[in-house]
Amino acid sequence: MSRAVAGEERAPSLLVSRGFTVIGAQVVVEHAVRVDDRVVAVPLRADYLATRDGARYVVEVKTGAHAPRIETSATRRQVLEYRIAFDVDGVVLVDAEAGSVHEITFPALDRFAARGRESRGWPVVALAALAVAAVAVAVLRFG
Repeated sequence: MSRAVAGEERAPSLLVSRGFTVIGAQVVVEHAVRVDDRVVAVPLRADYLATRDGARYVVEVKTGAHAPRIETSATRRQVLEYRIAFDVDGVVLVDAEAGSVHEITFPALDRFAARGRESRGWPVVALAALAVAAVAVAVLRFG
């Protein structure tokens, strides 16, 4: 645990040295997941949010031998979920012990998003999806 805490404390300076601006720490979002006819609000906490060159990133800090590697399935799944839930331009994976900072992209996800933007109706669909998610979260939270 102390390794993880030390890693998270080192991460902001690593990010700044690579041109990022840290705009938030321990940032929490809730995103909606539909299971059959039920919407479940899932809370997620990111280590950091950062910007660089006008793009927004969610940042995950890892320590140890395996966790910082994108080949580790749990890490890969986590950063993919973060990319979607935080609605950012990309994900940054920091290996705090090695002092490395990696920008992670998902080409298939980016192609899917680009196809949606090319559609004339995408703003309406996106707004409708956001409205449904907001109502679902409100219903779950306030009954």
